[in-house]
Amino acid sequence: MNKISVFIVEDEPIVLEVNKGFLEKMDGFSLIGQATTGKDALEQIKELKPKLILLDMFLPDISGLDILVDLRSERIPSDIIMITAARDAGTIQEVMRLGAVDYLVKPFRFERFQKSLQEYRKMLKKIESLQTLVQADIDEWLGNLEDEDDLPKGFNDITMKQILLGLGSTEEPITAEQLGQTLGMARVTVRKYLDFLAGKDKVHIELQYGNVGRPTKYYSLI
Repeated sequence: MNKISVFIVEDEPIVLEVNKGFLEKMDGFSLIGQATTGKDALEQIKELKPKLILLDMFLPDISGLDILVDLRSERIPSDIIMITAARDAGTIQEVMRLGAVDYLVKPFRFERFQKSLQEYRKMLKKIESLQTLVQADIDEWLGNLEDEDDLPKGFNDITMKQILLGLGSTEEPITAEQLGQTLGMARVTVRKYLDFLAGKDKVHIELQYGNVGRPTKYYSLI
């Protein structure tokens, strides 16, 4: 498999250099361009057609979301990993609808960056090596836990995906209340899904004890 061409869109010089440094540590990827404005990014991307774009949300001229919409409308064959400080549920949902393959919340460590790109490369390699895919291959690529029909009554597949994406975007273990605030969901709903995922060995629960009362549950992806 040839190296995956990468284009970085980031207007903060320090963050741009950090992301470039992270990318240099990764085998199988090659940086072919960078931009600090949305206009410059669109012009270069449409010419270079990179396989993967690391896209910032907040740019000085147009938003990363507008760039994503423009690229999708012109059917540019590039995959997107969104890199942003935006944590609101509406933005996350819109990015998911437009087909971003991952969503990294700033600031993040190299390990999370590495995991995102490694998973992308693994699935891209599988897809390019096969003419047809079975359902399990598609589910793995889309990050599906299981079919909606297999979920217990009262569970929704879209909500499950939003919670998994939100949890995967955090660097540290998080409470159901904190994740609910990030996603705009009720704490009770988030906790129900997280406890279900823990029972499926998809989520780790860490109990932290205070001076009084029940221990607080902190959740993280396994």
